[in-house]
Amino acid sequence: MLVCLWGFLYSHYFRFWLKWVLRLLTGKCELQRLFDGSRAGAQRTLRVDYISALLFKSFTVLTLQVLRNAVHVEEAEVEKCVRDVMKEKKIEQKDTGFKINLQVSLLQISGYKKLYLNVENLRKVPYDSDNEEHEEQLIELWNLLMPHESLKARITKQWCDIGFQGDDPKTDFRGMGLLGLVNLVYFSKHYTDEARQILSRSNHPELGYSYAIVGINLTEMAYSLLKNGALKSHLYNVVCGLPQLEHFHQFYCYLVYEFDRFWFEEEPESIMHFNQYREKFHEKIKGLLLDCNVILTLQN
Repeated sequence: MLVCLWGFLYSHYFRFWLKWVLRLLTGKCELQRLFDGSRAGAQRTLRVDYISALLFKSFTVLTLQVLRNAVHVEEAEVEKCVRDVMKEKKIEQKDTGFKINLQVSLLQISGYKKLYLNVENLRKVPYDSDNEEHEEQLIELWNLLMPHESLKARITKQWCDIGFQGDDPKTDFRGMGLLGLVNLVYFSKHYTDEARQILSRSNHPELGYSYAIVGINLTEMAYSLLKNGALKSHLYNVVCGLPQLEHFHQFYCYLVYEFDRFWFEEEPESIMHFNQYREKFHEKIKGLLLDCNVILTLQN
């Protein structure tokens, strides 16, 4: 009860006067003080995101509208929104440091939303065996992973050699659509040696697992972390601007590499316990992403 009362009094009364006193003492508004006291990357952008999303009560109606617009803009409109924010908050336009920092944060915030939409659109595309581009990507995956062995037919049990469930891989992409295939191809193309090594390890007689199926499962994990906002810290630290599909793929590559290492370190009793260990790995990744300084890429 006391906590709720204090929260109400602080947000409705004390916070306003505290900000007023701080502005008198420092000559800077809250956004300026935020940039002065935080590191570039997730630490700064998450605070901007938090202010724009939750602390509207402390702003005027006009400031509220300006900030709401600022975190939903297209790239070409960011500069104008920054000028609007600076005008509303009475920040001199010649303060180039503030202008650049706010512009970067707004690009990251709006870019994250756009990235999610792009990933979601790719996930919604079902694999179509009548689509030449889809088929070419599937064959490319085989050639990257199995360069010394040719496919005998389009529908063949050979697909099981790279971890699909049956004779035709298209049925395994139902949950993640084309996104699952694009992720598998990206990892195999950009980290070919690592992909072949992990495929080889996945055929271990005791600790083996279905490489492609697990890869699609990890696509779902990466997608869910993006959707619920857990990837913000990582992406804001990796990209000084608009996060792109490339950055999502890079995070997926990290998951594939780290899951394989995790699996063999844990030494599961059998593949029947996959869901249990998958969830344990998921919790580990979510824990790492709580660190606002986190960067999860293979390069690191």
